[in-house]
Amino acid sequence: MAANVVKRVLVVAGAGNGSGTGAATARLFAKNGYTVALIARGADSLSKISDEINAAGGHAAPFALESAFPKPEYEIRAAVWNAGNAVFKPFLSITQEELDSVVDTGIKSAFSFARHTILAFKEKEIDAVSGKRGALIFTGATASIRGNVVTSAISAAKNGARALSQSLAKEFGKDNIHVAHSIIDGVIVTDRTREHRNDPGWAEDENRRLDPESIAKSYLYLVNQGNTSWTWELDLRPAHEKW
Repeated sequence: MAANVVKRVLVVAGAGNGSGTGAATARLFAKNGYTVALIARGADSLSKISDEINAAGGHAAPFALESAFPKPEYEIRAAVWNAGNAVFKPFLSITQEELDSVVDTGIKSAFSFARHTILAFKEKEIDAVSGKRGALIFTGATASIRGNVVTSAISAAKNGARALSQSLAKEFGKDNIHVAHSIIDGVIVTDRTREHRNDPGWAEDENRRLDPESIAKSYLYLVNQGNTSWTWELDLRPAHEKW
């Protein structure tokens, strides 16, 4: 890439093993002209996803958190916080270490990611097409708005991230920075859920499961929204989800 070519950048935190929402979002944005900066705990999975995107003609690379917000030749215009850490146990069985792990990922790391993202956005001019400096999307869950018998830890973290996203949306909207939150109310079909979900035919039935590629399309829609009709919160579920 020539040094004088400015590339729009999407930063994705939480790409998993390549079969879920983060990776699907990275692939879709790469097809739509974005360079993709990937952040995840597993370096091997990041390299796999990056290699796949690059082989398909896109541009992607794995980064540590701080270095994913780099370089004047790049225009960071979108970011997705998709990282998660869940503990599903009765309240009195949850250890302090487990709680710390869930809160560190779901709130503290989300806070840090948002800070890096917004600082990067504030350095940019308002985009003439979208009317915004950038868009930051938080991936939430059913636990973002509703607790259950074994979700005390993850519900606390997800509610915290949701409140964070709403606070940021209110604070930085006036700076033309779009912050959105997406409630994923249902089970996403991934390699892991295919393996562990005991529900014959579930993965093949589009009415009963969420699809990562479809979620990614919703995220691209959010990023492309003009500044006369910004969405703060989407609520995504399959047609036959009980709610």
